[in-house]
Amino acid sequence: MKQSQILIKSGHVINYNGSHDVDILIEGNKIRLIGQGLNFPGAHVIDASGKYVIPGGIDTHVHFALPTFAGQTADDFLTGSHAALWGGTTSVIDFVTPLHGQSLVDAYLERRAQADSALVNVFLHVSPVEWTDSTAEQMQTLVKDYGVRSFKVYMAYKKSIGIDDQTLIKVMETAKQLDALVISHCENDEIIEYLRDKFYSQGKVEPLYHPSSRPDDAEAEAINRLSLYAKVLDVSVYAVHVSTEQGINIIRQRQKQGVKFFAETCPQYLTFTDEVYNAPFEQAAKYVMSPPLRKEHDRQALWEALSDGTVSTIGTDHCSFTNAQKAMGKDDFRKIPNGAGGVEHRLEILYTHGVASGRITMQQFVQLTSFNAANIFRIKGKGEIKQGYDADIVVWDPEARRVVSVENHKMAADNNIYEGMEVIGQADTVILGGKIVKDKGQLFV
Repeated sequence: MKQSQILIKSGHVINYNGSHDVDILIEGNKIRLIGQGLNFPGAHVIDASGKYVIPGGIDTHVHFALPTFAGQTADDFLTGSHAALWGGTTSVIDFVTPLHGQSLVDAYLERRAQADSALVNVFLHVSPVEWTDSTAEQMQTLVKDYGVRSFKVYMAYKKSIGIDDQTLIKVMETAKQLDALVISHCENDEIIEYLRDKFYSQGKVEPLYHPSSRPDDAEAEAINRLSLYAKVLDVSVYAVHVSTEQGINIIRQRQKQGVKFFAETCPQYLTFTDEVYNAPFEQAAKYVMSPPLRKEHDRQALWEALSDGTVSTIGTDHCSFTNAQKAMGKDDFRKIPNGAGGVEHRLEILYTHGVASGRITMQQFVQLTSFNAANIFRIKGKGEIKQGYDADIVVWDPEARRVVSVENHKMAADNNIYEGMEVIGQADTVILGGKIVKDKGQLFV
């Protein structure tokens, strides 16, 4: 829905550092003016009375159109971004994972072209999967010429995309020189592979053994190792999808020591525990993700870490698969493709279980869903309702209630880990780049 001017009236604007009852004038793709009692004849007026006006969400961790052994993920950039907009997320950060022997720059350009079909702003983390004589130069080109700000490493999956510690250290040293951020999937690969094969050889093939094969210690050990390198090398690091109390305690301790360690967690780890794996295969398989869901004490520790600032961002690790794809692991949990959808539900899950439950404030909600991501990954013009910033804005209805269902979700997968959950709050109106893309239950893209 294209309008030359949009005037948001009577809303309660929430930023990371405060809140105000003000009007917002949008002109073109920018926030032109913020003030009280604004009136511009001819502007399209959005009445935000009784609602929050917040920055468009930034999901720090999605996997759209990801090729896997089970085929491409259910959501591509089009369907995944469609779901993101519906839920109030206007920017996502996806990943570039090159083939062995492929230039990081070439892989980036291929992925960038894929992302052109997205309906939201797409930024990209780049993953070095090996170290060659030209890797440092390629990283420099990505930073200097293409604006890449983050490089992701996998401490797990060493048979495919994971790297050894010597390569990790080289990536960290190069990133420091380039003023870039190293982000990491933190799990101890060796113990995980040992346990996976051990359980399978004993005939323990059900989804129940997925969390047993990836214990908390495997995450905590890798987080500790990453934090050690960060401290010694004086490098900024960021751990994705932190799921354990042990991991949180290590991160908190290192932060107090002055280590520049950022942490992300995901809505699923704030919502579920490993009890879901006790269900029959068809139900349990949709919760198979890495790292797996943990215990109740881990869930509570993550909420505490959000409240005290140890965890800075909420990403979803959106990686959706169909029931048929999940069924590939019917007789071997190692063959269940890991991942679940969530980009559509990120804000409503955090609002329901965080803000409405009194665990976090609305300002913390904005910090976790947009501002901190924009700040950490240096995404200019986003994450705040501020004059001159991009007009990526969500009018949030705090009174809305609905039940999540695969029947009405916008994701492409035929399953949903939040199926049947009642959620509070929703993105009533979504503005992306100065254009109304969702309003009153309709998408205009």
